[in-house]
Amino acid sequence: MESGQNSQSGPASAILERFPMSAKVRKPEKLPEPQPGAHPLAGQSMSGAQAVMQVLADEGVEAIFGYSGGAILPTYDAIFTYNEQQQRVGGRQIPLIVPANEQGAGFMAAGYARSSGRVGVCLVTSGPGATNTVTPVRDCMADSVPIVVICGQVGRAAIGTDAFQEAPVAALMSAIAKHVFLITDPARLEATVRTAFEVARTGRPGPVVVDLPKDVQTAVVQFQGEGGLPLPGYRARLAELTASRVQEAAARDLLGLLSQARRPLIYAGGGVINGGASTALSEFAHFFGIPVVTTLMGIGAIDTADALSMRMLGMHGTAFANYAVEDCDFLIAAGARFDDRVAGDPRKFAARARRIAHLDIDPAEINKVKNVHWSHVGLLPEALRAIVDCARRGGFQADFGRWREELAELRRRHAMNYDRDSTLVQPHYVIEEINRRTRGEAIITTGVGQHQMWAAQMFDFRAPRLWLTSGSMGTMGFGLPAAIGAQVANPGRLVIDFDGDASIRMNIGELETVTTYDLPIKIVVLNNFGDGMVKQWQKLFFKGRLSGSDKSLHKKDFVRAAGADGFSWARRLDRKQDVPAVIEEFLAHPGPAFLEVIIDPDAGVYPMVGPGLGYDAMITGEHIAARAQDAVPADIEPSAMF
Repeated sequence: MESGQNSQSGPASAILERFPMSAKVRKPEKLPEPQPGAHPLAGQSMSGAQAVMQVLADEGVEAIFGYSGGAILPTYDAIFTYNEQQQRVGGRQIPLIVPANEQGAGFMAAGYARSSGRVGVCLVTSGPGATNTVTPVRDCMADSVPIVVICGQVGRAAIGTDAFQEAPVAALMSAIAKHVFLITDPARLEATVRTAFEVARTGRPGPVVVDLPKDVQTAVVQFQGEGGLPLPGYRARLAELTASRVQEAAARDLLGLLSQARRPLIYAGGGVINGGASTALSEFAHFFGIPVVTTLMGIGAIDTADALSMRMLGMHGTAFANYAVEDCDFLIAAGARFDDRVAGDPRKFAARARRIAHLDIDPAEINKVKNVHWSHVGLLPEALRAIVDCARRGGFQADFGRWREELAELRRRHAMNYDRDSTLVQPHYVIEEINRRTRGEAIITTGVGQHQMWAAQMFDFRAPRLWLTSGSMGTMGFGLPAAIGAQVANPGRLVIDFDGDASIRMNIGELETVTTYDLPIKIVVLNNFGDGMVKQWQKLFFKGRLSGSDKSLHKKDFVRAAGADGFSWARRLDRKQDVPAVIEEFLAHPGPAFLEVIIDPDAGVYPMVGPGLGYDAMITGEHIAARAQDAVPADIEPSAMF
């Protein structure tokens, strides 16, 4: 199987070849001669909608995900005429990807952003079009994902009158987005859209919503080609953040704490990936020889096959990762926030760590959940490299070889495992077969539930931005549209949506979107006939009462549904002996492919740490070895600091 390097032709090419502009070709309009350093369209009059489209082009937008409607029609028309003009002059077109609904568009933009690191764009109409993007906006805010959502709005005079398809977008979104702009002055339209991109991608990334009245879209504006809104407070904080460096004295303080440690551990979160710090983190870990555990969102921050990788910690983290956290005496958190799925009981989390250090881009995260002894707020790559440079200059030396040997033994004794003798198809076996062929180089998206945790535990990821999942919000239905966005952003890579039968139902209409644009996405649905994770909790904590979670009597035929939506390769896999051959055929298919796997309905996700509990209460299940409390190395003392 090919490793999946990015195509040199860009994500737009295949889509535009399939959907070329069909309007009659006209001679291109003569554009004004560009002034030195000036935008070639500076000073030209155009509609607000055309100005929006030009700003998107200036920002390097490669695709727009959205669904049309009355209040956004002027901008949709501007997309058409822009691409028509670009086709005539041989310029770069921007494809429009139309989903089954607006929530799908939001998650496609998120998948694009998560997999590429660039700002995703979602363009929807007013009222229900805008409200259908509330969940993706909140999802992006929770996971620090940069998208810009442009919502049509009723004309300015009608705002507040309960006009047809009016919704108070600014009021709704202000509580869940990084920022919301309601544009009431056409003269500020261009600057506002440019500023939306700036805010989305800078600092701690996040979603920005632009509420765009229809009459502002049709108003005539003079294009400037540059400039943004005056945001002195925000830009001052950004400048302070960018200028923040780990000073020599602070670096020496951290190295002093490290020199006193025997069992240091790095706890890496999604901020490492969002901040472009994966390479710096790996260099830091290898320079000092410190093992690394990652959060669900931090998967890929270090190569999972790296000898220093202890994989994921937390509620469903590997047993050996959680034991490493229990045993460490110095915890270094980078781009992580000590959330409840990692530190269910903050008092017990890393309870034997005598010192904790925390590096983050957001000052609000420092000491929010767990008090720390050393901290730095700033850009992660620069901070990590500054500490390494200080250590080199000072000749810092420390040998954590014994600690690494202890962790290697933990990995061996408490390795992930499952019922390998069962005659039923085990989800872990399916993952092992896919992982063996993709070698940690595929982009994996997921829905939310058991399948998500199995994938996080067992897939390999050789680099960042290959693992795309809804972390903090835990949004079912995320996987399929996110895979579409990721495939558009990475046309040369293998993209696999690893989904559940309950999760994929949430946005199953996007199956047709996959085939409409002929995207070679591979979709695996693990079918255990219900809300698997909910059923697991009900079995553990609610005496097995499966209230509303058992779907074994539902009549959905996923394979026929996929075929009806245009999948030429759609199969059901229900025999263990067929797993290798079917998966090989599935992955080798050149176009979209859909595979439903009937798995053991009683397969559970283990390890599991119950809500609000510490790792000492971890349930490892029947097939993963647990260690007795008296197996903790004798020289590890509980910390008196917490």
